Amino acid sequence: MGRVQLADRKVRVKRPRLRHKTEGEVKIPAYEALRKNQALSQYMLGALMRGISTREYHQVLPKMAETVGVSRSAVSRQAMEASIEQLKQLQERRWDQVEILVIYIDGQRFAEHHILSAVGVDIEGHKHVLGIGSGATENAAAVKQLLTGLRERGLPTDRKYLFIIDGAKALRTAIEEVFGADQQVQRCRNHKIQNVMNELPKEQQDQTRKLMRAAFRLSTAEEGEKRLEQIARQLEHDYSSAARSLREGLKEMFTLQRMKIPASLHKCLATTNLIESPHSGVRKRTRNVCRWRDVDMVERWAASAWLLTEKNFRRIDGHKELWTLAALLGREISSSKNQRVA
Repeated sequence: MGRVQLADRKVRVKRPRLRHKTEGEVKIPAYEALRKNQALSQYMLGALMRGISTREYHQVLPKMAETVGVSRSAVSRQAMEASIEQLKQLQERRWDQVEILVIYIDGQRFAEHHILSAVGVDIEGHKHVLGIGSGATENAAAVKQLLTGLRERGLPTDRKYLFIIDGAKALRTAIEEVFGADQQVQRCRNHKIQNVMNELPKEQQDQTRKLMRAAFRLSTAEEGEKRLEQIARQLEHDYSSAARSLREGLKEMFTLQRMKIPASLHKCLATTNLIESPHSGVRKRTRNVCRWRDVDMVERWAASAWLLTEKNFRRIDGHKELWTLAALLGREISSSKNQRVA
């Protein structure tokens, strides 16, 4: 008697036994292949990512439970095998043939572990999960390792990109080391507002927030910087820490205006919302994990959750204007198709 995996179930079967005269029993290739059906592992992993716990596997694998029974450990083992394959798939993605214009980098925390993620936007507005790595945005070595990995997988470093980051100094340093000092960097305006609010009493926050947002909407970088400097001068007497936070990285708050990027793209390019929004999807798909044993487990689950979340990605708002960003970054484009000429 034996067992094979078919779709979402295990089935008992009778199998022949073959023996070699001197080498003993011989494995049957067809039977071994059916025993290791990877589709079932992916099915189990997908069920766990959608919120089904290992205790409730019988709700999604009823036939398997009825025929031969499946233990929680078996479900976990199958899901682990699938998640290892998902992580490998993500780590081996190549970027030689994709015209990436924008790169978002942000971090996410899983208990005491941090995972860095990079999402790219191509010239047609499609979003791609470029890669993940262990470490926080404040960890220069971790960020550099992530960016170096992208370079090794074909992302050219001899051209300009627009990087959208949260303002961590380690991020800025790693970008310069791997891609060069002449890269365009836009600091997330939402992070800047929140950092300033953290240094102010509650009664001062609403007015300051409104003034900052109004400054961000000004049409030129010079006007915006001047307005934020005025706000900083108003704050520095009573709230010096808020003024310092506001002035830190001031020029990179207005990279979009300085580059004269169309206003229709500002909604997606002025903040890290584009990567933080799918972070909520990753969080939702990993919420049933009660204990993160080690960083390898975190990376496997994060990779699987990212790839599942990526299936729901849509093109960014204002994507029809991305050809102007491509031109501003020095890419060669076709006037008829707004695409880069090879």
